Amino acid sequence: MRYIRPLSIEDAVGLLAGASGTSAILAGGSDLLVRMKGGFVEPDLIVDIKAIEGLSEIRETADGFSIGATVPCAVLGESSVLKKAWPGVVEAAKLIGSKQVQGRCTITGNLCNASPAADSVPALVAAGAKAVVAGPSGRRTIPVGAVPIGPGKTSLTKGEIIEAILLDSQAPRSGDAYLRFIPRTEMDIAVVSAGVNLTLDEHGVITAARVALGAAAPTVLLVEEAAEALIGRKLDEAALERLAKVCAGACRPIDDKRGTIEFRRKVAGVLARRATTTAYARAGGK
Repeated sequence: MRYIRPLSIEDAVGLLAGASGTSAILAGGSDLLVRMKGGFVEPDLIVDIKAIEGLSEIRETADGFSIGATVPCAVLGESSVLKKAWPGVVEAAKLIGSKQVQGRCTITGNLCNASPAADSVPALVAAGAKAVVAGPSGRRTIPVGAVPIGPGKTSLTKGEIIEAILLDSQAPRSGDAYLRFIPRTEMDIAVVSAGVNLTLDEHGVITAARVALGAAAPTVLLVEEAAEALIGRKLDEAALERLAKVCAGACRPIDDKRGTIEFRRKVAGVLARRATTTAYARAGGK
């Protein structure tokens, strides 16, 4: 096994592109090191990207925010400007792991681990976040939702690295929220989760909506019909009932020891309803 700590994104890409055998990227290591210790993976090459300049920074840009690939979730939680703009995204990031893990884990790693139950991904999809991908052919920017293609699988090709996550500036009168259900009060994986992002007009009518469900299918579901149930109206009981019904119907969950298909569908509707109510209030709705 080789461990290399490059100082530039170009060197990291070159190492991964030219590697023979299996390779892995080390950002926080909260997934990789556990999998290595459990014997699930033994990379021939580990590329540690933490020393690359700029990857550990949250930058406020003219268009919004750029979150470097190695920014720990604990740092996201300490960013007052990010919390003000995107409280739902920060809420989701702060649910990953324990206090100790928070100092290491990253939303980029959470995304690339490609777990259907990942906490940060539904919130990022609801927020319309994008990923900046660096690779042998240069850079490209893709929707966050296009990265996971199945449990444990991503659309990234050999030599590609996610360099940053981009969040647009929130439009006026907008708000987002994230909720999950777990059997315990802390330190567990989502049985179902929901991320919601809303924009209102000056009268409190919803003009834009994105509703994303996690742990409800092999990848995060962006439920367009749920958005349609909300747009063009204020948030009333009829809209919430329609939203819950649509979200429950959109789920494609599995039966396992943590929850049945029927239970997950029911909870998906409940969480979508609650997260939407929170996002609406944050957007200034009454």
